[in-house]
Amino acid sequence: MTNETHAMHDPFTLTIIQEHLRATAEEMFVRLGQASKSPIIYEVLDYSCGLLTPDGELIAEAQGVPGFTGVLPFAVRSILDKFGADNLRAGDIFATNDPYSGGGTHLSDVCLIGPIIDDGVLVAFAANKAHWTEVGGMAPGSWTTDATEIYQEGLQLPAVRVYSGGQPVQGLIDIIAANVRLPDMTLSDLFAGVAAIRVGELRVRELCRRYGIDVYRASVLDLLAQGEKIALDALAGLPKGVYEAEDFIDDDGMSDAPIPIRVKITIDDESFTADFSGSSPQVAGPINGTRARLLSSCRVVFKAITVPNYPNNGGCFRPVKLICPDGTIFTAKRPAPVSTYWEAGASAVDLLWRALYPIAQDRLTVGHFLSICGTSISGTDANGNLFVLVEPQAGGWGASMIRDGQNALVAQGDGETYNIPVEVCETRYPLMVDQYALRVDPAGAGRQRGGRGLVRDYRVLGERAAVTTTYGRHRFLPWGADGGGQGSSNGAAVIPAGQTAAVVWRGKLTRYPMKHGDVARLITGTGGGYGHPYERPVEAVRDDLRNGYVSIEQAKSLYGLIFDPATLDLIEVDPAREAYAQSRADTGEG
Repeated sequence: MTNETHAMHDPFTLTIIQEHLRATAEEMFVRLGQASKSPIIYEVLDYSCGLLTPDGELIAEAQGVPGFTGVLPFAVRSILDKFGADNLRAGDIFATNDPYSGGGTHLSDVCLIGPIIDDGVLVAFAANKAHWTEVGGMAPGSWTTDATEIYQEGLQLPAVRVYSGGQPVQGLIDIIAANVRLPDMTLSDLFAGVAAIRVGELRVRELCRRYGIDVYRASVLDLLAQGEKIALDALAGLPKGVYEAEDFIDDDGMSDAPIPIRVKITIDDESFTADFSGSSPQVAGPINGTRARLLSSCRVVFKAITVPNYPNNGGCFRPVKLICPDGTIFTAKRPAPVSTYWEAGASAVDLLWRALYPIAQDRLTVGHFLSICGTSISGTDANGNLFVLVEPQAGGWGASMIRDGQNALVAQGDGETYNIPVEVCETRYPLMVDQYALRVDPAGAGRQRGGRGLVRDYRVLGERAAVTTTYGRHRFLPWGADGGGQGSSNGAAVIPAGQTAAVVWRGKLTRYPMKHGDVARLITGTGGGYGHPYERPVEAVRDDLRNGYVSIEQAKSLYGLIFDPATLDLIEVDPAREAYAQSRADTGEG
């Protein structure tokens, strides 16, 4: 019996190798987070790690940002296309952030890729993609809302070798340091990614030496085939047909014109095809996405409605097909700006989600606050040193058929990320967090209500600062279903020192100037509701009152229930609610 045959028929060895590879990806993830000096990495966890085959197919991943993991195959293939497998050496590490080929997102998200070579054989790639706090460009933090070409957005690394045979390419590292505003922080991001690559190399070589390269290779092929089979089996259980959705992205940051987007999904026994033809052409502002990110969006939704609990590998996504012409809002061409690409990427996910919701209500919620709600506050501290805070914001998720939406959860596109804790923020930056609270508004009413967004106040303690935000779903709100209400908008406000009223309320702020004592108020939306509000049980509304999610007035106006403000005893049911209940009973729906 050959080693390959043994691996294909030994489920115990296969399982051990699978779990070893998953544990390796997780160890890479921990190492990167521990080594970085940037809060966007070690606190927010805005990165991902994975292992890939010699031809760039995902083998195992850590639980990082799904949109990052989804573009790692493109990053690996960009290295193979440029250098060829025969020109890779043990100890090499390559970097790419080119959005149009291997990078897939924006210039701040840098992919590091290391070939894993054992006994002279290329057996895998270790890769990570992390949001570096600073990569240069026209604005501190390297993303902004008014870029009109990629050359304004930072330093481009077009699949370059940063380590050669285990040694750093010092000239390139010097170029990186010279082109960023915070070189110490940026180089810490680089070296943290290198440390993660080295962990992946070590653990995969250990695996090859324990079982032999032939067994390792056969096991990986078997895992990919198994992933494909499981995905196809789940796909066969979905209703066959064509499912469509249309929506709008608020604007591109350069004008107020809404941006139309659409998708047509075709499901059969062998494939899941998403066709985005008819969506807007690429736009002048930096919300454009790329093909790699669009395919990653398709994979996210496909996984959610098929086998969400099965460990990801490239085989799981083989049934996914993408159709979209070049040059659209989702498939922008160079030199289109892409620094706030997440608006297009998140909108693509939500569009797919909405199209599939009628056949997957048991697996998908209604609309959530959607946007990453990217926030950047920069300025100088008391010593005149530049500071740059970059983070996402959490918000409200939509309700499902059986439960209320989640409060204060990061958007789908952020995966397993967080925002910066208050204590870290106030220690690292000249800012005070005056408020961090759930948002109370009447939006998202329903039998199951939408989850609540957040209100977060940053007060400037330094002399000067500037805030940049890009918050989608500012104009087009999270959708509800089956009579449930829409959610509420995301947006940012600025309140001058000593005042209570905001002077601005927008989805996008572009380096909006602030002075000592001014407050940036960051507000995220409530998710959509499911089912008619009059169907919400009395006790559930009473609990909402106790928790401060609704007011006495809102309990009456939204749910048709009148409570005693002191005791919260039910006093009266609005006649409209009673009439609604009677009508459902008469039609057999109650």
